[in-house]
Amino acid sequence: MDTLRLMHLFTRAVDLGSLSAVAREAGTTQPTVSKAINALEAHVGVRLLERSTTGLLATTEGLRFHERARRLLDEYEDALAEVRGHARQAQGLLRVNAPVALGQFHLNALAQEFLALHPDIEIELILDDRFVDLVGDGVDVAVRLGGPLPPDAVARTIAASTRSLVAAPSYLARHARIRRPDDLAQHDFLRFAWLATGDEMALQHGGDVVKVTARGRYRVNNALAIRDSLLAGAGIGLCPHWLVHDLVQAGQLARVLPAWSGTTQHVALVYPSRRYQPARARLFMDFLAQRIGALPGWTATVDR
Repeated sequence: MDTLRLMHLFTRAVDLGSLSAVAREAGTTQPTVSKAINALEAHVGVRLLERSTTGLLATTEGLRFHERARRLLDEYEDALAEVRGHARQAQGLLRVNAPVALGQFHLNALAQEFLALHPDIEIELILDDRFVDLVGDGVDVAVRLGGPLPPDAVARTIAASTRSLVAAPSYLARHARIRRPDDLAQHDFLRFAWLATGDEMALQHGGDVVKVTARGRYRVNNALAIRDSLLAGAGIGLCPHWLVHDLVQAGQLARVLPAWSGTTQHVALVYPSRRYQPARARLFMDFLAQRIGALPGWTATVDR
């Protein structure tokens, strides 16, 4: 039991970044917490924390140990609650990773709503358009938009958004009229910088699928920047409805070739491949599965 206590104090020190904060939370003193972590370091035989006048910083070994220790403590508490015949209230820190635009449009507000429902849970929401190392970065749940998924992860698809061609009326007024997909080759196309498809784009109309070349001089790695560029009349974009539906409804963007659409964009909840998931992670994934599919621009989907 002493080892579990030492692990708990260590994980909270990493989470809070302060021995004083851990001491206040545990109802003890800072020297006591410091001695406990020293004892844990002596037990495992490696340095876990670097201490300085500005705070705490976990070592490389400390970060790896923190991830495993946090999972072990969560599983222990759930097992203890189960054997005692009652469900443990979800608690602790939940680390979530998501694309920047999706985070700002939806997840930031949804996270606040979730926290109001679960007062013992903390959320650390990291917005990043690149895929992260789920295990290495200690991520409990990553929200992914399309694209290949990490081989060491499992995913739950929860919603889909149709992608359509859009442009500002000012852009369309200055350029040749677009009557068929081949006409797109004569226009400026805005796209995400990291797409592996290059200038080739697939469009579908009913059962017909065509591949067209859509070139442009501007690529950017942020969906919000693409949205702003479209508004400024910089070109045409193939965008998911969740990103631009409000601008289309307001007349600030117009549909181009409305009978044609791009590949549907799916949103998936991704988590490390392991049997055990903390209760807080399961609750959060169920919450997002219920809410995102009901938002404007999205359609709920069955898990794939």
